[in-house]
Amino acid sequence: MSSVTLKNIVKRFGNFTAVHQANLEIPEGAFVTLLGPSGCGKTTNLRMIAGLLDPTEGEILIGGKRVNDIPIHKRNLGIVFQNYALFPHKTVAENVAFGLKYRDVPKSEIAGRVQAALELVQLPQVGDRYPKALSGGQQQRIALARAIVIEPDVLLLDEPLSALDANLREDMRVELKRIQDKIGVTTVFVTHDQSEALAMSDKIVVMSAGRIEQVGTPEEVYNTPASEFVANFLGASNIIEARSATGEAGGVTFDTPAFGRVTVPAARAAGVAGGPAKLVLRAEKLTLLEPGSDTAGLIAAPAQVETVDYQGQTVRYFIRLGDRQLQAINLIDERPFPQGATVTAAFRAKDCAALPGT
Repeated sequence: MSSVTLKNIVKRFGNFTAVHQANLEIPEGAFVTLLGPSGCGKTTNLRMIAGLLDPTEGEILIGGKRVNDIPIHKRNLGIVFQNYALFPHKTVAENVAFGLKYRDVPKSEIAGRVQAALELVQLPQVGDRYPKALSGGQQQRIALARAIVIEPDVLLLDEPLSALDANLREDMRVELKRIQDKIGVTTVFVTHDQSEALAMSDKIVVMSAGRIEQVGTPEEVYNTPASEFVANFLGASNIIEARSATGEAGGVTFDTPAFGRVTVPAARAAGVAGGPAKLVLRAEKLTLLEPGSDTAGLIAAPAQVETVDYQGQTVRYFIRLGDRQLQAINLIDERPFPQGATVTAAFRAKDCAALPGT
């Protein structure tokens, strides 16, 4: 296992800057996800770590060693691409063994290591088949076996689940994390899928327009976003205009036009001084109640349901409070509130996070 460090990394393509001053520490054995929309620079960073692209500025270190000038075949990296890149004319066993033949592994060891890798991905009986005879999920596992059989210092995964259907993606993300936990290899995973990042990662690196917006655990980036972009990109959020009123040891109190005074815990209002602010409230933390319901301990206001997006066990509501539209995602027992219904919108103050306003 090796750590990965990016120091002041810049990547330009002509006049376009794809990555701006990226600084990142990936600990040994961690599963770290680069998350963001298309074009944000996440794959560019991964390709620079791999040696497929050279940084314009800055340093890349693997295991504490600068690798800027070391070619890809000498970095001992396992890589799984979006399209798996399996050789169609080679058997599964030959595909998995491919990297071993260029690493001076004795022929007597190759078959055993290939079989061990196939067992790890739970496909021990397919070694003599060809890729075209396998399903998409099986091909993804073979690509992973080929990447890990070389015992890489770092495993790089470039949207490896994106070609799979929704149900198989969920199954494979569980399997992928199981394998990573078992072998303990430092892993850098690229995705634009928030649910994958939240479910699999030890640490998430949220990127936008070539810049790192926030680095933290899934809980940190979800519950305490560092910017409005992070709040909106990870899940459905309500951004409520506010103004800081008072600060005290236990929290910071804000005045809001929609809900009156809201006191946010100090840990979730760090760096927010007096003046304009924005409160972030996750849609699933905003509960709709029948008018007249007990709202003791809650921040509450009357609202009207504008749109109902029924999703089975949950329903996503768009509600109107004065001139503001908010979202609420609630579990339901029977029937959702109908369009046009008058409701009480309520939440706990401790479920808010605060950001500086503009």
